[in-house]
Amino acid sequence: MENKYFNEAIIGNKNMIATYTSKGELQRMYFPSKDNRQYIDFFHTGITANGSDLIYLHNDINNVYKQYYDTDTNILNTEIINTYFNIKILQTDFVMIKENVLVKKYMLINEGKIDLNIKFFLHSSLLTSNNNMVGSKIFEDGMLQYAHDFSLSTFAKGKKLYSHQLNGSKDTIIRGEIRDKDYIGMSNDSSICYDLGKIEPNEKKEIEIGIVLDENKNISDMEKEINRIKKIDLKKEYVNTKSYWRKYVKAHNSLNIKDPKNSYEEKIYEIYKRSILLFPLLTNSETGGVIASPEVDEGRSRCGMYAYCWPRDAVFITKALDILKMDKEAEKFYKVFCKKTQSKNGMWEQRFYTDGKLAPCWGYQVDETASVVYGIYQHYKATKSEKFLKDTLPMCEKAIKFLKDYVKDWLEIKVTVNKKDVVQEEIEAEFCKRKGHKYPISYDLWEMCEGIHLYSVASIYAAFDSIIKIYEVLGKNVSNFENNRLKEDKISKSVQEIEKLMVQLKRYINTNFYDEEKKSYVRNADDKKMDISILGAVTPFNIFRPKEKKIQNTVERINLSLRTYTGGYQRFEQDNYMNGNPWPIANLWMTLYYLKTGEKRKAKETFDFVVKTAGKHDFLGEQIDNNTLKPNWVLGLGWSHAMFIIVLEKLFK
Repeated sequence: MENKYFNEAIIGNKNMIATYTSKGELQRMYFPSKDNRQYIDFFHTGITANGSDLIYLHNDINNVYKQYYDTDTNILNTEIINTYFNIKILQTDFVMIKENVLVKKYMLINEGKIDLNIKFFLHSSLLTSNNNMVGSKIFEDGMLQYAHDFSLSTFAKGKKLYSHQLNGSKDTIIRGEIRDKDYIGMSNDSSICYDLGKIEPNEKKEIEIGIVLDENKNISDMEKEINRIKKIDLKKEYVNTKSYWRKYVKAHNSLNIKDPKNSYEEKIYEIYKRSILLFPLLTNSETGGVIASPEVDEGRSRCGMYAYCWPRDAVFITKALDILKMDKEAEKFYKVFCKKTQSKNGMWEQRFYTDGKLAPCWGYQVDETASVVYGIYQHYKATKSEKFLKDTLPMCEKAIKFLKDYVKDWLEIKVTVNKKDVVQEEIEAEFCKRKGHKYPISYDLWEMCEGIHLYSVASIYAAFDSIIKIYEVLGKNVSNFENNRLKEDKISKSVQEIEKLMVQLKRYINTNFYDEEKKSYVRNADDKKMDISILGAVTPFNIFRPKEKKIQNTVERINLSLRTYTGGYQRFEQDNYMNGNPWPIANLWMTLYYLKTGEKRKAKETFDFVVKTAGKHDFLGEQIDNNTLKPNWVLGLGWSHAMFIIVLEKLFK
């Protein structure tokens, strides 16, 4: 599989997502979840005109491109004009709402002065391996490509095949010549052709392609399914899909943003709506798990991959979902996904598949665990559902026990509530002397630096504060603790210990993370670098007030060391990941800080950088190229869009 590092556009439904280049090339299809499995090596379309060589629609020297979404939808249009033959092709791609079918509509318009005899080609290669070989089978109006556990069917609505080739297609298709006597073969690389006939000047012709991605079934069931889908009215499905997404945007316009008055406001509005349309494409509708982004690097040549669910990222995203009145989706994340993924000792690992299975990890991050407890209370604040708190309380208590043990283990903070605790602490201390630390040391939130970090400690502080507030809410209603499951003295004892730990944690931060020489907080006591995540102690975790002198000194140093000449902020000093570019998340973090201090002009400056550097289709990237001011890595990052929504809520309050 060739590297496909940039998803310019994204479409999908609750079970499927597909990604595209700016020239309309289908790059990826994920099904039945938004992560884990990618099927396509490549999927190319092309035409021949009057016996010419193949003109690839996604890549020809004579092609001119324009791409856009239908307004307020996940329906993608790519206009392709071949200047040599003066033929215009409007390619429209969408995924049906109630069927897991990707539809590709092509309207061909002869804008020249001569007749054009057109043949339409589809050339598909699926990912294959020794453990899951792909084969192909031709049927009357399309082809079936299949392995042991999946199948991909491609057909043209109401058209018969003109020709096909199952083996060696790469060598002949460029000449527009595919011929094969076999109807079934062992190749993963196959092509089919439809004869569209003559298109006269100013005449239009249309071809509708359906792509069905599913599990492999017995052949008779697959044939029945394909025949059923071929009977679906694709034009009607286009109308239904457009209507669905427009209603979806309208239903979740919770900030009630009115029609923009200028181009700047229009850009903000479009990013806002694109965020609303993106979140359901990233979310597993069964579990509530949310991928960070559609994948960009299956070969792990530049990163550790992105199509997984990090609990920390998802907590930021669920905050945005609550703002957008997608609270049912947010609740499902905590009540289904988090319950499925919590370890026996109360912790959450680095990342998971959205179905709840453990994904490949490379270390531990304590803020993943702390963030979930913090997020649960934030979700309650949005919904006021005591039942939700009651349902998730056992999970929170397990996590808090782990965090208390972690703090005692790594920060060596001991808290005595009674004599029994002293004995227990002596036993734990002796264990550590004999065995070393009981828990692995944590990576920072950027997953690049091991150690004890201000952001991580701040997240634990916020988790402790959240559990106390959860107890306060539930304690007001005696029925919440029926059958004496939580006795008052047990809660009281736990709260006393947590409150003392919080005092110790704040003292630990001030003692270990404030550099007297720099007159500012630093991210850790080892490298003492400036890091945008230091702001986490102010927002969202509220340990310090934004106008405290030490915080103001820290922000001043952040501006000196992390702000680039374009106005974009890097994550931390000497950041070298993907050449150390500014991150929209960093700018949005600064915006939230300035909104807290009431410095609206500075907030607008930091926010403007994000607005002006959004992608072509108003997707926000992970990083921005400082030279081009365009996204250059991971477009459609859920965390970036979540922070954008969180900022917008503050702006429109």
